[in-house]
Amino acid sequence: MNDTDKVFLEGGPDDLPERIVPVPAPGPDVKIEVRNGYEHFRPTSRTADTPTGSLPVYEWWERTEMPG
Repeated sequence: MNDTDKVFLEGGPDDLPERIVPVPAPGPDVKIEVRNGYEHFRPTSRTADTPTGSLPVYEWWERTEMPG
């Protein structure tokens, strides 16, 4: 995996398990399962300098709950 295969997540809950995650597929958004729901992140035009290099920034925009 190279740096273009990952994105940096900004915002959302402080206890996300990871801030650097694989690029979403298919579709532009990243959806992370956390505490019986999903945190949703959308791409921005920004990049972030990270320990793994400069990565596209995806920012948090909503949470959805799992049914049940």
